[in-house]
Amino acid sequence: MKELSTVKRLCLCAMCIALCCVLPTAFHALSLGRLLSPMHIPVLLCGLLCGPWCGAFCGVAGPVLSSLLTGMPSATALISMVPELLTYGLVCGLLMKLVRTRHTALDLYLSMVPAMLLGRVVGGVADALFYLGSGESYTLAMFAGSYFIGALPGIGIQLILIPLLVLALEKTHAIPARYPQA
Repeated sequence: MKELSTVKRLCLCAMCIALCCVLPTAFHALSLGRLLSPMHIPVLLCGLLCGPWCGAFCGVAGPVLSSLLTGMPSATALISMVPELLTYGLVCGLLMKLVRTRHTALDLYLSMVPAMLLGRVVGGVADALFYLGSGESYTLAMFAGSYFIGALPGIGIQLILIPLLVLALEKTHAIPARYPQA
């Protein structure tokens, strides 16, 4: 498989970081931001397309830059969002390098799903540590409600939209095919 050049990888990473600022603003204007988790999409996409280090960088730089430019997410939300999104980008990128099923769509799901699960656990641990430090209680119900039940619409959109985007980018030759035809 032909890899993306360093320049293309960095440009895609920068575009994904910019999307971390633009998408939440648009979705929050429609009151859909918290429900659909739009910042997760570019971070996952960056990990899949650009690799683990760019994905991890996007997972940190995207929410921090968005917070500085738009005020979203809030500083307290960054405490759990940054570790969660860093984990998404890093794990997604690592798994995409390791998983080779000979089916791009399957590779994408086998890279995304564990990254999404682990990222949510890391975000929950960060929340629990924050609550512990503040003296408030943090329950398993709060964790499940925030990271899984309340996030189901966003999870569904991510699992549908991201593989479609990657496959469309391959089909239009915007990125190299993972498994070129012989």
